[in-house]
Amino acid sequence: MNALSTRRSFLWQAGGGLGSIALAQLLGEQSLLADVPAPRADLNGGLHHPAKVKRIVQLFMNGGASQMDTFDYKPELEKRHGEMVDFGIKAAPTSTPGAVMKCPFEWKQHGECGRWVSSVLPHMAECVDDLAFLMAMVSKTNVHGPGSYMQNTGFLTPGFPCMGAWIGYALGSLTDNLPSFVVLPDARGFPYNNMGNFSAGFLPMAHAGTIIKPTASVPIADLFPPAGAEQITAESEADGLALLNRINRDHLEDHPGDSRLDARIASYELAAKMQLSAPEVLDLSGETAATRQMYGLDDAPTADFARNCLTARRLLERGVRFVQVWSGTGGASNNWDNHTDIPKELPACAGSVDKPVAALVKDLKARGMFEDTLVVWTSEFGRMPFTQGSVGRDHNGGTFVTWLAGAGIKPGVAHGTSDEFSYKTAENATYCYDLHATILHLLGIDHERLSVRHNGIDRRLTDVHGHVIRQVLA
Repeated sequence: MNALSTRRSFLWQAGGGLGSIALAQLLGEQSLLADVPAPRADLNGGLHHPAKVKRIVQLFMNGGASQMDTFDYKPELEKRHGEMVDFGIKAAPTSTPGAVMKCPFEWKQHGECGRWVSSVLPHMAECVDDLAFLMAMVSKTNVHGPGSYMQNTGFLTPGFPCMGAWIGYALGSLTDNLPSFVVLPDARGFPYNNMGNFSAGFLPMAHAGTIIKPTASVPIADLFPPAGAEQITAESEADGLALLNRINRDHLEDHPGDSRLDARIASYELAAKMQLSAPEVLDLSGETAATRQMYGLDDAPTADFARNCLTARRLLERGVRFVQVWSGTGGASNNWDNHTDIPKELPACAGSVDKPVAALVKDLKARGMFEDTLVVWTSEFGRMPFTQGSVGRDHNGGTFVTWLAGAGIKPGVAHGTSDEFSYKTAENATYCYDLHATILHLLGIDHERLSVRHNGIDRRLTDVHGHVIRQVLA
């Protein structure tokens, strides 16, 4: 074994886990992993034009949230309840179309804008005057995996960078102490596609989502040595770093001008900073009783998602640029994939997120963070207007609902409509490409100019599509 391979092996063993994350991030920031744009961390500079948004929190309802049972009020479903209507299809994605089913929940208009919201989301209903609704979102698929990829990466297949990765690639980090893109998965597990939804794809690894599990006993893997590793002490770590420093300096003498070495050295400094900053971010003991109550932190149905939402706010406050919060796991249960029993399953899903989401919106607004923070609530697709079985609903990519709030958003408005059954869009359909183009625009990025040459093709988040949805912009 030669000296170079020995040194590389030692570097990897010493820097695995958190150190490797830090190393990748630093290499990416210093343009050592790819030809990345120059970071523009300032709020107003943007990359291509003045930005209105500095940071983003995306709330993803995994499984396909039923639009006609939450935000898309359709009186026609009540009138035609129980009727067999020909929608021009022989089969739904996983079932035979049944009779038209009305929403089993009560509807009311809320706020000055008069937005209809069903009774399963009473807390979000209080926020409608701060939200802008996209009422005619469309997906190209009725299948969870491809649908989730499409809503996150703009493509139906794996291997493409997600939106959080593109944003970090374009704009860099806001802080040296924390990653630019953090993912907070559902406490019960990962969503469909597992970590594929948070991938950097062909972009540098530095831009993939850093996964934090605030409700787990070990929220961040490899942040500290294992409890049973008694041989690892402060003194032994100091000795190891000193030895590594000597090896690095010897390497530098043999390779003068190789800036990658400085990045490797700095990576350990970043790891040390994260060891100091990350625990503080995750410690909610300093939050007031009123804040805990507002989020539902101490109530069993909302506790896990509340902790994630409150942690998201704390991450944004401390300089994380993009935080993604997930509700729902992959599989046939514990998510918004309500095939069997809408009256029973949907209230549980909605009830677990309703209060924390509303609290996050109110909290950001009260703290003045609406001035530079964007909130996005979405799902991969919607549900069918007819029954699956007796009272379930099947997948429907034909129409679903997304809403935005905060910086640069016109509050209390809606764009697009679905048909009378909420089966397909009727006017002003919007795809993930348009949503992504709009988000990038608010960040000061022209989505058509943010591209990377990969395998001979100029790739971008919006592929060859996308229009900024100016109707919801302030």
